[in-house]
Amino acid sequence: MRIIGIDPGTAIVGFGVIDAVRGTTTLVTAGVITTPAHTPLPERLEEIYDGLTTIISETRPTVMAIERLFFAQNITTAMSVSHARGVAMLTGQQAKLQIEEYTPLQIKQTMTGYGRATKQQIQEMVRLQLGLKQVPKPDDCADALAAALMCSFVLRQT
Repeated sequence: MRIIGIDPGTAIVGFGVIDAVRGTTTLVTAGVITTPAHTPLPERLEEIYDGLTTIISETRPTVMAIERLFFAQNITTAMSVSHARGVAMLTGQQAKLQIEEYTPLQIKQTMTGYGRATKQQIQEMVRLQLGLKQVPKPDDCADALAAALMCSFVLRQT
């Protein structure tokens, strides 16, 4: 199965595509979609949509794993990120992908065994799981790959 993981954001959307076959996961591609600061939100959302549409078209995943939002403090940031998350989910839906959602706590717990794991611990586990020489950068990319890996673990068990 081919899974695209998404770490939603308005300025930076992390993505990571993996293949999960018989308990083995391999990296297909990963990176970020960035939108310029001070660009109107509708234009940013269009750039995110266009970028994800291209990535999905080129890599042909069957599943999208996307991070659920959890913000205890900044409601403005939460609203902005929720727009980008909605665009990502719409893009996946239009491509007929199975969409799976996971909280950051679920991802951290699954990847490291500890729900309060640091970014560095997540990056290292992503590196180990995918057999990479270096940790994926930036953080958004590593978080997207962690969501995809989480999905591969969950779907493998069902």
